[in-house]
Amino acid sequence: MTTTTQAPPKTGSTVSRSVLARVWPPVLAVLVTVGLWWTATTVLSPEHSLLRRTAPQHVLPAIADLHERGVLVSDAGISLWRLLIGLAIATVLGVPIGLLIGLSTRIEQAASPVVQFLRMISPLSWTPIAIAVFGIGNQPVYFLVAAAAVWPIMLNTVAGVHAIDRGFLDVARSFHATRAEQLRVVIIPAVRDHIRTGLRLGLGTAWIVLVPAEMLGVRSGLGYQILNARDQLAYDQVVAIILVIGVLGFAVDFLAGRLPGRSLNSRTYR
Repeated sequence: MTTTTQAPPKTGSTVSRSVLARVWPPVLAVLVTVGLWWTATTVLSPEHSLLRRTAPQHVLPAIADLHERGVLVSDAGISLWRLLIGLAIATVLGVPIGLLIGLSTRIEQAASPVVQFLRMISPLSWTPIAIAVFGIGNQPVYFLVAAAAVWPIMLNTVAGVHAIDRGFLDVARSFHATRAEQLRVVIIPAVRDHIRTGLRLGLGTAWIVLVPAEMLGVRSGLGYQILNARDQLAYDQVVAIILVIGVLGFAVDFLAGRLPGRSLNSRTYR
């Protein structure tokens, strides 16, 4: 006869210590970073340097001022909308092409040199061509964002197809499943987690490209506001917008990391 011992229930103080142990390292890191920022811009910088305008005591009020002027929320919304459109275009292109390449060895061999060549080109290198083709406005921004995000999505989809347990496909074929049925029932559920990973990687790359893309020919968005503040020598607002970009990017990546997804290989069949 074996006896099992149960762990003692956690008390309120134990839970508090556990939460504190998880919270204090990032909080301490943020405080140290802000302290170094303040030291570099307030103590070490020359007295009449523009760098002093980028100190925390100037930047935080600048964020409030931008918000009161109605600039911050509207331009952040426009930037996020452009990111969403570009990411949607990249997904619509990247997932089907990734499935096609992953499912056909011959197509993969043929497409590999072209894909590897194109993905190594910086998306911003396409800016003159994008403006020449689409003109001035949102369309070049959508193109550049999609050009940045499509490769991680496509390549992770290909990796997901390669990782499928071939036994599932053999079972589907034994039941005379059509290509469309194999795709819907076996392949897409199996690559869902890989697509989610590709979306998260593509999202990070697209967010980095979005801001400089908004400095070219558009009159809205966070990238445009950085240029606008720079032209006015309002460097406190420049850094304020940079902080907002970082916070939004962190939030978007946090949400993307919690997208629902469950691979076929992780299911349990009875």
